[in-house]
Amino acid sequence: MSKPGRYARLTQPLVRDGGRHGPLRPASWEEAFDRAAKGLRAVTDAYGPKALGMFSCSKATNEMNYVAQKFMRAIFGSNNIDSCNRT
Repeated sequence: MSKPGRYARLTQPLVRDGGRHGPLRPASWEEAFDRAAKGLRAVTDAYGPKALGMFSCSKATNEMNYVAQKFMRAIFGSNNIDSCNRT
């Protein structure tokens, strides 16, 4: 099997060990989600919920955009959500 190209599609999550510039390694979905949750928790603990924001796609359905804003406001306590609906 040949080595994937520079723009090959990912088929599993990758995480870094040893800091921001450490090498990437394959991980389970559970480990990747745990790391993401810990990172988001660290940001909100250090800087408050207004430090987080979300960008929602204008091509998504109204229902999907509603769920996105509800998730941002209910889970993170932030009103920082935007979409490119203005274009």
